[in-house]
Amino acid sequence: MPTVLITGANRGLGLEFARQYSADGWDVIGTARQPGDAAELKEIDRVQVEQLEMRDLEAVTSFGSRVGERLDLLIANAGTWKPEQATTAEDGRTWAEMLTSNTIAPYLLAKAVLEQVAAAGGKMVAISSGLGSIAESSGGYVPYRTSKVALNMAWRQLSIEARPLGVATAVLDPGWVKTRMGGPSAPTTPEESISDMRRVIDGLTLERSGGFYRRDGSAEPW
Repeated sequence: MPTVLITGANRGLGLEFARQYSADGWDVIGTARQPGDAAELKEIDRVQVEQLEMRDLEAVTSFGSRVGERLDLLIANAGTWKPEQATTAEDGRTWAEMLTSNTIAPYLLAKAVLEQVAAAGGKMVAISSGLGSIAESSGGYVPYRTSKVALNMAWRQLSIEARPLGVATAVLDPGWVKTRMGGPSAPTTPEESISDMRRVIDGLTLERSGGFYRRDGSAEPW
């Protein structure tokens, strides 16, 4: 059976990814910062729950040893959206931690498991955001935006490194979704967003590798 590694799988989009892939017969490795808070994830069939704190870069870079010889799909989903704004020195320090969690750690994790993904002829995707498009002009959320812009660039470069190994990569915009971050007013359910993104992942080829895509498969402007 194919295997997917999903970071931040204990809630929101990550949890729904785990549910849907498990239901389709995939083996799921789902990470959580606090596995004790992952009760819903543990109830899903075919799920192996692993502790992973994305700010712990030693744990991130050594995570490949906790994965088998073949990995069909990496979904770098875990991330944070605080602070919303940056006006104080403490905000700046939290912003720096956000860049570690949202940008540096996903790239390092991808490098740590690249050999296993290549062995499976697999794919690697990261969950970005429309707020990570420089063309987006609604304003606000500067720390979060910068972390996603930087993630997009890191993953774009990853696509260049991974292409000779036959590994396709992409960053995906899930849309405005009813999650803890998106809030109850969001127009899209996690089930809808994940179903759509899974179709994009299924259709991801080396020819489309390195792109930034909306959940309907259309190209998002950088």
